[in-house]
Amino acid sequence: MGFGVFIHRSDSIYDDSPAERYQFPSQYLRRVQACLGDWIIYYEPRKVTETRGYFAVARVEQVVPDPTAPGVYLALIEPGSYLDFVNLVPFSGADGVVERSVLNAQGRISGRAQSAVRAISSNDFSRIIALGLDNSEPLLPRVDANASPSGFEEEQAPFQFEQSRDRVSFIASRIVRDRVFRQVVLRAYDKRCAITGLKLINGGGRAEVDAAHIRPVEASGPDIVSNGIALSGTAHWMFDRGLIGLSDDVEILISRHVNDPEAVRGLINKTGRAIMPRRAFERPHVHFLQWHREHCFKQ
Repeated sequence: MGFGVFIHRSDSIYDDSPAERYQFPSQYLRRVQACLGDWIIYYEPRKVTETRGYFAVARVEQVVPDPTAPGVYLALIEPGSYLDFVNLVPFSGADGVVERSVLNAQGRISGRAQSAVRAISSNDFSRIIALGLDNSEPLLPRVDANASPSGFEEEQAPFQFEQSRDRVSFIASRIVRDRVFRQVVLRAYDKRCAITGLKLINGGGRAEVDAAHIRPVEASGPDIVSNGIALSGTAHWMFDRGLIGLSDDVEILISRHVNDPEAVRGLINKTGRAIMPRRAFERPHVHFLQWHREHCFKQ
């Protein structure tokens, strides 16, 4: 087992779904197999327009032949392991390249930086995770001033670790994953409810909006931004109970089970469509929207 980097482009010709599978040709089989049972970091090349750099982490559960393409394989991602980074990490910064393993003996970038799959040192893994999940500007959930402490209040400083395996334990924590998912989704939607269009900030500087999973975690929904949507409390309640839903082109659907449809229409922004993030990869994926319509939305 060992840490790795998988190159993924938003315009990839491969049948990738980063939270579920990574498709690759046979030439990379041994390298991918070396990551089996361990964690990899996704990277988007600098030549991609609006590149994300290092943008997520996930764990490889299986490596199998692709039944639809001879000579091609799939790295299957462990359900629930994928996690988007709060901060997109560039290939290089003020201190040089972040992934030091790509440097040769002379300190120059070697040809291995072009490899779609490559091993990464534990130090590089730790460095990228620390940058990607830095929590110096937390976006915490709403709290009642009289409520008992939730445990979030003490974690205001950037995350710090001594060993790479400490980071693995950290990114597997459900509490941490919920917090990171909230940060990623709220930033994508600019803290604005996709249904109402309202952007409200409370007296404590926190957004009055929730990060909702379209396909819930309890139903194997991943913590990927394309499975998330920013919703106000009322919209979130209706969405989870199937009283509102979204078509594939994000038209807002109202269930026939709603007892006051006119009032609900009054809550919806005037376009009648969910307000979407600017970047395509942050918008809800159609297969998550379809799941919600088939398993949650009340026709």
